[in-house]
Amino acid sequence: MSVCLAVDIGGTKIAAALVDCATNQIIDRHQIATPQSQQPAVFSAALVSLLTPFIANADFVAIASTGIINNGILTALNPANLGGLNRFELVDDIQRITKLPTYAMNDAQAAAWYEFISLTPNNNTHNMLFITISTGIGGGLVLNQQLQTGARGISGHIGHTVVDANGPVCGCGRQGCIEKVASGTAIGELGSALFKRPCNGQQVYQLALDGNEDAISIIHSSAAAVAELIANLTISLDLDAVVIGGSVGLAPHYCEYIQQYLNEKPELYRPRIIPAQAGGDAGLLGAAHWFARQESHT
Repeated sequence: MSVCLAVDIGGTKIAAALVDCATNQIIDRHQIATPQSQQPAVFSAALVSLLTPFIANADFVAIASTGIINNGILTALNPANLGGLNRFELVDDIQRITKLPTYAMNDAQAAAWYEFISLTPNNNTHNMLFITISTGIGGGLVLNQQLQTGARGISGHIGHTVVDANGPVCGCGRQGCIEKVASGTAIGELGSALFKRPCNGQQVYQLALDGNEDAISIIHSSAAAVAELIANLTISLDLDAVVIGGSVGLAPHYCEYIQQYLNEKPELYRPRIIPAQAGGDAGLLGAAHWFARQESHT
């Protein structure tokens, strides 16, 4: 039996789990808060503490991480998001800690793969887009039933696709990226400006659920932008299905709003909209499953 030590690195938590590669089931799991300090030494020490208890029972390591994984190095389109961890040699560091073969991919790509393999068998899905709408917006693409990672690890980074050429400037340097227009952070910023007090995305969404017309308008604007993105990518990539995840994407009625705006478009622009099913461990399980295939051929 091959056992994977799967690691999911996010902005708020780092999770690690032993995954049975034969069944793709989690055997043991633990997580810690992501260190507030973005200094490499602090981050590396946290990884040592988290991973050491699992090492003896693992055959290889599969990482699902925020940001771009380019040849094992952690980067980002908006380097400010990573602070001192920009260009951190993630794969080399974890391989040094574990002394095991180590592979890494973007967390949304990993989640996309697990959502794809979790779809009902024989549902004839060849091309699928996964979108996670949360603090930011990320994505993963499965085309011809193969996950797309890209030569530089950027495939599926749809959060930096422009949907409003006159929109606000994004941290990546472009204007009107969907992450700057429709994410939970963007919803909070719009609410703060409109209500003239600090708001986060969750608070604005709750106001919308409570019937506040201005908040409802903000949420609908977000969903309409996501629908526009989906339509553009569908006509470009011939998508069969789009899986929606994330705290905003899975909030009450949000998928319905996306569907509402897609229904206004011609039929060819309307793929199936499916709420994400895999839950918070999709990154762990997706990375384990994807790299188990690679490890089996080494």
